[in-house]
Amino acid sequence: MGVPAPIPARHDLKLAMLLGLVAGLSVIALMPYLMQVMPERLARVPIPLPWLAAVQALQTMLLIGALSFCGLRMGHRVGLGAPLLQRGLNRRPLAAADRPRPGRAMVLGAAGALVVLAAMRAIDPFLPEMLNPPAQAGAGTSALNGLLASFYGGIVEELLLRLFLMTLLVWIVARVRGTLPGPAAYWTAIVLAALLFGAGHLPAAHHIWGLDAVVVLRTVGLNAVIGIVCGWLYWRQGLEMAMLAHFSADIVLHILAPLLGAAP
Repeated sequence: MGVPAPIPARHDLKLAMLLGLVAGLSVIALMPYLMQVMPERLARVPIPLPWLAAVQALQTMLLIGALSFCGLRMGHRVGLGAPLLQRGLNRRPLAAADRPRPGRAMVLGAAGALVVLAAMRAIDPFLPEMLNPPAQAGAGTSALNGLLASFYGGIVEELLLRLFLMTLLVWIVARVRGTLPGPAAYWTAIVLAALLFGAGHLPAAHHIWGLDAVVVLRTVGLNAVIGIVCGWLYWRQGLEMAMLAHFSADIVLHILAPLLGAAP
């Protein structure tokens, strides 16, 4: 991505509010998937599920909106951001380096998911016995819930891990050096954000298996594969292509895999 011309704060605020709203809606879409994989945990929640969904959506909207605004502001200095959304919402010109390649993003996301599925086949025989097996109601239901959950991954996780965290890491290097950092700083941010993305899935893995070395390796390492793909696309083509790749990966993992009987 090329470094765009300075953008007024009000433009970033407008975009951040939109991103926060969409993130909140994606939390509501995630609820059927959570009801499928951890029904007993949700059954212990002391408030009705619709209220829980509304509270979680509001919290996510405010938090992700604020973090998105910070990420957008920091991104101007280090050549990271959301060029397509800026063009559509704020009529910003699109630099030649920002021209989207959605086909490549979808292929890379799907390819990353296939790598994950292949690695799972090699690692899963060494996993401990499940403590809390996910409830499954048939491939069709699992795939539908997976489709809804894919919006959360492609939107909220990318806003948090790429737009905010990865941008923050590169921005810190730029502030310390006083100049635009080189590729090593971007790659370091890509890998760190990807590893933290994987670590963010450890609570769910702990619920299902408990935690041992194999569970940690599987959870952090395999999720990091997708994180690295999305991080590279964020660096080179912007947030939108990272979102598209993440969504495509989730389509393979949470829709095609269940329908083919190879659900993760």
